[in-house]
Amino acid sequence: MATSSPSSHGLPPDLSIPKHFAKLKDPRRAHRRLHLLQDILVIALCAVIAGAQDWQEVETFGRKRHDWLKRFLRLPHGIPAHDTFERVFDRLAPQAFHNCFQGWVQAVGQALRIKHVAIDGKTLRGSGTAKLGPLHLVSAWATAQRLSLGQVAVDAKSNEITAIPALLDLLDVRGALVTIDAMGCQKAIAQKVIDRGGDYILTVKDNQEHLLTDIRQALNSAGEIDFAGLEHDTYQTRERGHGRHEYRCYTVLHHTGGLRNVADWAGLTTIGFCYSERTVAGVSSEEVRYFIGSRKASAKVYGKALRHHWGIENSLHWQLDVTFAEDRNRVSKRNAAENLALLRRLTLSLLQAHPSKQSIAKKRFAAALDAEFLEEILRGDGVLEKR
Repeated sequence: MATSSPSSHGLPPDLSIPKHFAKLKDPRRAHRRLHLLQDILVIALCAVIAGAQDWQEVETFGRKRHDWLKRFLRLPHGIPAHDTFERVFDRLAPQAFHNCFQGWVQAVGQALRIKHVAIDGKTLRGSGTAKLGPLHLVSAWATAQRLSLGQVAVDAKSNEITAIPALLDLLDVRGALVTIDAMGCQKAIAQKVIDRGGDYILTVKDNQEHLLTDIRQALNSAGEIDFAGLEHDTYQTRERGHGRHEYRCYTVLHHTGGLRNVADWAGLTTIGFCYSERTVAGVSSEEVRYFIGSRKASAKVYGKALRHHWGIENSLHWQLDVTFAEDRNRVSKRNAAENLALLRRLTLSLLQAHPSKQSIAKKRFAAALDAEFLEEILRGDGVLEKR
């Protein structure tokens, strides 16, 4: 189903989404399958791109765009009812759905040569019920490509510490630099990144015994002798705009002497800190953040990676909350909520890959009004092809 012509998108051609989802097993009994699973998935994807927030809106989109969809889909019994969308997405095993998504992502990743992966968690606040708390997902984000690489749901009785290794098992991080905030500063997670062929930068706070104290002491001692004889580097940035001035200075020390139990941290070569000053409307504040890393690289490499890490907040989580209203979404059935969340992330990747300079919100609005624009978003990635 993929088109062989060059894509105008940021994503490479010949990466058909339907191709990667074709092996997804239909969870319905054979006699209940009035509508094709591929039709259901493509309608839902198109509807979410065009702004649909729930299954009723997905059905409405399908009915309003029936003639257009018929050009690409079989639709043997017309457009499914919203109950059908809800049942199918709730019965689809999230792991199976994610595996198909992962196959597409890995194909994209190999073509794009992903070099930096940010990992962070997000809670879907509107998905909670009287029996279950809100769904919490840990996501991986390719910062340069602005591409969602995968997600894992955090077990209700666990936390991100157990979910992050499970997510890493799904990712191809060979040669990539993986950044994780302080929750993920764990020996087992560092080991997992190394085992998967990547390198890590982990933010350090007080959740690891002795580590923060030892890093501070080692850096203070190095500073007192002006880093004489020690391999180190610094990198500074200044940013001005909108009444705000920010100064950052990153210092890395490629020496781990003085750290207790250093051998327990797989591949650890570097410790460092970022000193930042921020002035907004004449009010100044300062902060020092510490980190560890396995890659023996310049302070500029560390500084850019740490700065770009927050792209997962600005380009993924912020978009999901503000543009997709994910926090207000009331789909509460666990499988359906997780599968719909994955569909939103796939949708966001397609929208961000489109070369238009419009905001994501305006692209969605345009896709809702103009079927040709929606087709343009999808056709370059092989989602739609005329029958």
